[in-house]
Order: sequence, then C-alpha cells, then structure tokens
Amino acid sequence: MTLTSDAPLRSAGIWHGRPDLDEANEIGKDSAIGHLGIEFTDLGADYLAGRMPVDGRTRQPFGILHGGASVLLAETLVSCAATFVVAPGKVCVGMEINANHLRPVTSGWVVGTVRPVSLGRRSQVWEVRIVDDHDKLVCISRCTIAVIEAS
Repeated sequence: MTLTSDAPLRSAGIWHGRPDLDEANEIGKDSAIGHLGIEFTDLGADYLAGRMPVDGRTRQPFGILHGGASVLLAETLVSCAATFVVAPGKVCVGMEINANHLRPVTSGWVVGTVRPVSLGRRSQVWEVRIVDDHDKLVCISRCTIAVIEAS
C-alpha cells in the first residue's frame, strides 16, 4: 500500500507518510475484504475507521451478524492501521486476536474504529470498537501485531 497521496489529511498523528484510503479500498476489493463489503471510511490523527454491511454475506444462518465477520472487520482495520504506522521496509503480521461479541445486529451497517494501545518497534497492540447504526457497542477486539523486516 502506498502511504503517500495528494489527498488532504486532517492530521499526521501516528501515521508514517500520508495514508491513502482510496488505494487501500481498491487493493482490498478482490479479497475477503471486498467480498464482505468492508470499506475504509475515515482516518484521524490516532484512529482508522471502516464499515461493513450486515447482510447475507455477513450474517450467520440465524439472521444475526456472524462473530467471524466482526473479527474479520477488526483484523482488517488493525492490519491496515499497523501498515500505515510503520516505516517502509517493515511488514506487520498478526500474532493474536480476541473479540467479545456484546450485542446482536440483524441489519444495517457496523462501524469499527481502531486505535493503538501500544506502538513498539517490534510489536503493536490495537483495540477495535465495533458499533451498530445506533452507536451501540456490538464487539470489542484486541489484536497484537509483530513488526518484522520485509523480505
């Protein structure tokens, strides 16, 4: 992913370079991210946000948002944010993720917002809060990332 862009950025904050959400969305469109309808929507000084529809692609057979889809949204946000934070020549890989599913959702959209807990040179810890259309907390997730040299 390219971290430079002509697009305006509200604040550089924790990001290395100037992250390009349009490019991130384009790269993900032919992967699980695109198939589930996940979109990166907002970038602030210390957060990245994205949304995912609650529909036939993301619901479980009982009609509610699948917990695995929530985890995929969380890990997608963390992976992108972690990549936007590190300098060129570094790669971020997931080490651990957990999620607490707090409220069922049957339709609409869920929005995830990721913020760093710790940004070390070799590891990062991120927290993702996922809310529904009424801003009710649906899921909270924490993910640990390893920062390694690109090969």
